[in-house]
Amino acid sequence: MTRYAIGDVQGCAQELDALLARLRFSADRDRLWFVGDLVNRGPASLATLRRVRALGDNAVVVLGNHDLHLLAAALGGERRRRSDTFDDVLAAPDRDALLEWLLHQPLAYREGGDLMVHAGVVPQWSAAQTCALAAEVAAALGRDPRALFAHMYGDGPERWDEGLTGWPRLRFIINVLTRLRVCTADGCVDLALKGAPPPASSRLKAWFAHPQRATREVRVIFGHWSALGFVRRDGVVGLDSGCVWGGTLTAVDLDDERPPVSVGCDPYQEIGTL
Repeated sequence: MTRYAIGDVQGCAQELDALLARLRFSADRDRLWFVGDLVNRGPASLATLRRVRALGDNAVVVLGNHDLHLLAAALGGERRRRSDTFDDVLAAPDRDALLEWLLHQPLAYREGGDLMVHAGVVPQWSAAQTCALAAEVAAALGRDPRALFAHMYGDGPERWDEGLTGWPRLRFIINVLTRLRVCTADGCVDLALKGAPPPASSRLKAWFAHPQRATREVRVIFGHWSALGFVRRDGVVGLDSGCVWGGTLTAVDLDDERPPVSVGCDPYQEIGTL
C-alpha cells in the first residue's frame, strides 16, 4: 500500500481531482494523508469535503486552522471573514453530516515513525506529548464545541508552560498545531510571521530548525507555510506549495524518495488577502 501525503487543498476540488488522477490513486492500494485546511479560500469547499469524506478509511486527515474556522462559524456562531469561501458547505443539504465528520478529525496523527500536524510543534513537545495534547483538544470538542470555539481565537499565551490550564492551555495547543511557523528555542511562539523565515541572527527560527526539538525522533509531515513551498529535509516534509495562491497542489510518497507530484492551481486568492 502506498501512502501519499497531500498539501493544503483549501477548497480547490478540481486541482485535488487532477492530482489524484496524476497519482493514479486506487482505493485498493493507496492511502491519502491530508495535512489540513481542506476548506476555505478556494472555490469548492463543499466538493472537497465530500470528496475526502467519501474516501473513508483511505483518507487520514488532521484539522487545520481553516477547518476549525469553518466549524466555529457553523457551530459556534463565530464572525465570518471577507475572504471566507465556505458558504457552499453551510448551505448544503448534507451540511450536518459533513461538519460532524470534520469535527471528529484529530489535530495530530502518528503512525510508526511519522507524525502529521497542520502547522508545527514547539521544541519541547515529543511526538507522544503532541498526540496527547491534541487529544485534550479533541476531548473538549467532543464535550462542548461551542464553548471551545468561544475561547479559541487569540494569540496568547505566547510560551508553552506545563502548568497552563483551561482555555489558555487549549488555545496554545490549537495555535501551535494549526498556526505555528516560527518560535524560539524555549517555546515562545510568533504567530504573525507569514513569509520567509527570519534571518539567522534572530531568536525566532522555523519551528523545525531548532536542533534540540523533541520531535526529531520522528518524521513530521506538515503544511500551512506556503512561502516555504515543498520541503523535505531534517526529518520534516512540508507540503503547502501555495495551491490557492496560484502555486501548486503537491503530493509526496511517504515511503519512497522519488520527487513529489504536483498540479498547477489558478490564483483564487491574492497574496495578502485577509
